[in-house]
Amino acid sequence: MLKGKKIVLGVTGGIAVYKAVDLVSRLRKKGVEVRVVMTEHAQQFVTPLTFKEISGNKVATSMWDSNQEYNVEHIALANWADAFLVAPATANILAKMANGIADDLLSTTLLAAQAPIVVCPAMNTGMYLNPITQENIAKLEAHGVTVMPPASGMLACGTSGPGRLPEPADIVNFMESFFAKREGDLLGLKVLVTAAGTREPIDPVRFVGNRSSGKMGYAVADEAAKRGAEVLLVTGPSALAIPANVKAVKVETTNEMLEACLAAYPDVDIVVKAAAVADYRPRDVADQKIKKKNDDAMVVVMDKNPDILKTLGQSKTHQVLIGFAAETQNLIENATEKVNKKNLDMIVANDVSAAGAGFNTDTNIVKFLYADGRLEALDIMPKTEVANRILDEALIIYNNRHSK
Repeated sequence: MLKGKKIVLGVTGGIAVYKAVDLVSRLRKKGVEVRVVMTEHAQQFVTPLTFKEISGNKVATSMWDSNQEYNVEHIALANWADAFLVAPATANILAKMANGIADDLLSTTLLAAQAPIVVCPAMNTGMYLNPITQENIAKLEAHGVTVMPPASGMLACGTSGPGRLPEPADIVNFMESFFAKREGDLLGLKVLVTAAGTREPIDPVRFVGNRSSGKMGYAVADEAAKRGAEVLLVTGPSALAIPANVKAVKVETTNEMLEACLAAYPDVDIVVKAAAVADYRPRDVADQKIKKKNDDAMVVVMDKNPDILKTLGQSKTHQVLIGFAAETQNLIENATEKVNKKNLDMIVANDVSAAGAGFNTDTNIVKFLYADGRLEALDIMPKTEVANRILDEALIIYNNRHSK
């Protein structure tokens, strides 16, 4: 969502300016063209030369610069940008913006801006919580300015609380979602994603599970949100962080995952079931830890779990339903059988025993099998790219179905 975007970054005079340097670097790596406008106070912390070298563009600092790139620089910048981002945004700039004050280059440019504006407040906790600052923020939001809430923690002044500038990586994610909500090709669609493995308890300390890390499902959820979808992630246990702008329901067992999916299913448009659920569960679950006995064997009788994907397929109405087939042999035969038996629109098949594919890797090697019998084999690629290819196909199926 950020590649090719033009962003004017306003940098104001707070200690968090050092993070703005990293922010510019990260935005450029995403393909963003960045032009920086610095206030006089910001220049007391970091020099314009630093931002010039990182951004690759001249830094605007004054209304009265005789070497301006444009004849009327604040108007030119106001018309050039796809978005304005102020980070860090001090209490001072927020007050100016809320009250229409234009007494330097940045405040004048923001007042003339035609593109949407995002601000990242960063200041002392007392200043942030001051009713006047909160009123200014509310006023800006009422006028269409998007506010990214500050992080909480220890501040440079020694106090602890809200007021920290979010980490640059989080601001980049926020900007990706910001554009996605306006321009994403999945805007207006509801996507349900399942991820990670499920765990079936044997006793309070033991369970039956699998090696799934959740990386593939989390990547699908993350990319869907970045493309503008409203995303619900139903996840088994995973060490991964919930992606930004994704609502999550955490479950343990296959039955819990089924219940969460059925509750959301009638209202969703696309389902990508990437979770590696346990097919069986222990018939009897001990209330207390099972103690080791003298005999050599422990017998656990297993009962079959419900088939979540088949259950969803049987009640499918308007939904695009995509499943996964993680196999170690007879990949195509087993995946084709699942497409037909479970009423799927598409299945993503992968041999989890192959190098670079399967659980706990950052890459995957998959094949797409469709309900009409088509097969498409993809080369090894990052799971984020696989996720986008899955979403591309899901959107094609959705549009074809709803254009009739």
